[in-house]
Amino acid sequence: MRVIYFFGIKIYGLLIWILSPFNDKAKKWVHGRKGLLAQVAEEADGHKGCVWFHFASLGEFEQGRPVLEAIKIHWPDKPVVVTFYSPSGYEIRKDTPLATHVFYLPEDTPRNAAAFIRLINPEIAIFTKYEYWHFYFRTLAANKVPLFLISTIFRPDQVFFKWYGGFFRQTLGYVTHFFTQNEESCVLLNSLGFTNVELAGDTRFDRVIMLPETRNPIPEIEAFADGNPVLVAGSTWPQDEHLLADLHNRFPSWKIIIAPHEIHEDHLSTIEKLFPQAIRFSNNSQSTKGSPSLTTGSPPPANVLIIDSIGMLSSLYAYGSIAYIGGGFGAGIHNTLEAATYGIPVIFGPKYHKFQEAKDLVAKGAGFSVEDATELATIFGQMTSRQNREQAGNIARQYVLAHAGATDRILNYLKERW
Repeated sequence: MRVIYFFGIKIYGLLIWILSPFNDKAKKWVHGRKGLLAQVAEEADGHKGCVWFHFASLGEFEQGRPVLEAIKIHWPDKPVVVTFYSPSGYEIRKDTPLATHVFYLPEDTPRNAAAFIRLINPEIAIFTKYEYWHFYFRTLAANKVPLFLISTIFRPDQVFFKWYGGFFRQTLGYVTHFFTQNEESCVLLNSLGFTNVELAGDTRFDRVIMLPETRNPIPEIEAFADGNPVLVAGSTWPQDEHLLADLHNRFPSWKIIIAPHEIHEDHLSTIEKLFPQAIRFSNNSQSTKGSPSLTTGSPPPANVLIIDSIGMLSSLYAYGSIAYIGGGFGAGIHNTLEAATYGIPVIFGPKYHKFQEAKDLVAKGAGFSVEDATELATIFGQMTSRQNREQAGNIARQYVLAHAGATDRILNYLKERW
């Protein structure tokens, strides 16, 4: 199985290389790994040792960020190396002041794992949520480097719990300690014989709980909202946007802010075809000849604003009365907590069952799943009542507050043993 896994890694890399001339994300994935180990050798000082944080992408970075910040406070002199698998994480956080060095993660091969770990010389390694790289885990264990998985979550349908999952269970065997999001994950790991398991909760709650107090105000968005009820649609995909276009026709008086998951020109143009009178944020965030500014006081030409900039979403929800979270008609919904922390109800598509917080919000009446445009219009219509949305929003905020504290639990464990 190890051989199959190795060649699977190589074939995946080859496919991305083939795709790279036609796909910007694939191109960045390939380009970012050219000469990567030489770059690490030049920039990292392996003699000092470090704390190694690995994140799949931007979402996992934000999830693990509270632990990263806490370690920086308690061990300020310790170098921190951050790695990303995806360009969407690396490109946005490559200059983060929280890390001494930021790199792409080299492909998971025995040679890469041995070389990379030797070059950065980690004292501990902390991986967030879903990343299980066999050769990196094995090499860390061989070098007696403690490996911690934080905010991790397991489900019965994962390969670890299948009769043919022995190789992947072996990968889990290299982990020093699991900090899980929920009790089910603890039970599942215990069923495999793992006792190095602790229910700590999800560190994302510790991250989002402070957003209402620490967010960056956006004057242009405030001017666009202008005291009106606003639907903020975050991390949307094409199927989400078609539903939103139908909703806009049914509720034309509501303003909509759309922050798509991907902001390449083809996608933005497609959204503009669905909302012909929409305006783009970047074209209206400052006065230019023939392009009125959102801050000039003149009314914008439409009730729809398309965000074509990265890094704003967690602050955008502050201007919302209701949130729509994208991704629920694809691989799965995006971050619901960034909206819930502002005390507003959240709506999303049907594929949310892999996300504990979404299931909890639905059960409590603060989150709502929709299958199609008709259901979206029905739920949205109910939430246009101020009383209904304030009730759901208060439940959402209280849910976030009640689930904070995972970072302290993880840090206390590390302080006792490291």
